[in-house]
Amino acid sequence: MFGGYSMKILNVIALTLLVCTTAMAEDRKFTASSVTNAHLKKSGRVVVSNDHRSITAYRFFGNIRESLVSLRSTRRLAMNSFGPSVFDSRASVKAPQHYTAIIEEAGRKHGVDPRLVAAVARRESAWNANAVSHVGACGLMQLMPATARYLGVENVFDARENINGGTRYLRTLLDTFDGDLDLTLAAYNAGPGAVEKYRGVPPYRETRAYVAAVKATYQNELSSY
Repeated sequence: MFGGYSMKILNVIALTLLVCTTAMAEDRKFTASSVTNAHLKKSGRVVVSNDHRSITAYRFFGNIRESLVSLRSTRRLAMNSFGPSVFDSRASVKAPQHYTAIIEEAGRKHGVDPRLVAAVARRESAWNANAVSHVGACGLMQLMPATARYLGVENVFDARENINGGTRYLRTLLDTFDGDLDLTLAAYNAGPGAVEKYRGVPPYRETRAYVAAVKATYQNELSSY
């Protein structure tokens, strides 16, 4: 009996971690059939709440809330907020004309500076909407297939869907890392797990170059205003 309960907890933890690394800090609906391995016997709404200190999953049935699992970090990750500019969704952006309106719309929707979104897209794909990396990341914002699915992106090669999904993911990471731009960009490139593992920007040459390049582009845009 204990083994079955442990398996349920492990499956819920897996679901929680997967959702938290890909979804915005907002309600997302699941049903029991969506997560059969967790052995949820009734349909309900699963809400995942995350920040740098903890990850908690709740299940709701009407006004009743059941806590499924809560994971708390025993070590606090040192963070340095870049400042309010990363959340300035009203800023205008310099980008290829056919993407400008899409980026500004996504920025307003998710509360992210469009100039940051553009800096990420430029580095990720060089504005190639059909780009596919050697590891399978796709589109302008180079979303991995699993990430794209949990962000609600059905067609990764559709510019609007891809930019909206990538912007949503950026906002999740900014919230998770308290506006720390270096950690946010490192997590976008190497994954939140790598940032947690190394307690900062991972020592990967590609990730360090990525963070430096995107941050430099973004700071250059900020200084031009």
